Amino acid sequence: MICSTSRKGNCYDNAVQESWYHALKTELVYPERFKAPADAISKIFEYIEVFYSRERLHTSLGYKAPAAIESEHLAA
Repeated sequence: MICSTSRKGNCYDNAVQESWYHALKTELVYPERFKAPADAISKIFEYIEVFYSRERLHTSLGYKAPAAIESEHLAA
């Protein structure tokens, strides 16, 4: 694996990834209390595959879910 870095002070390197982790933490991890690691794994999987990809509207996608954009792309 090769690290992706640039010059010192470039705050845009990981902006997309930082945004993703912020959404995951504030929408799922912080409000939830997991009883076991397996619970956390299943809830995070459900969040990503069901909610984030199919239901959550993304402003950068014109207020559409990523699955809707993918379906439109495949239909074209």
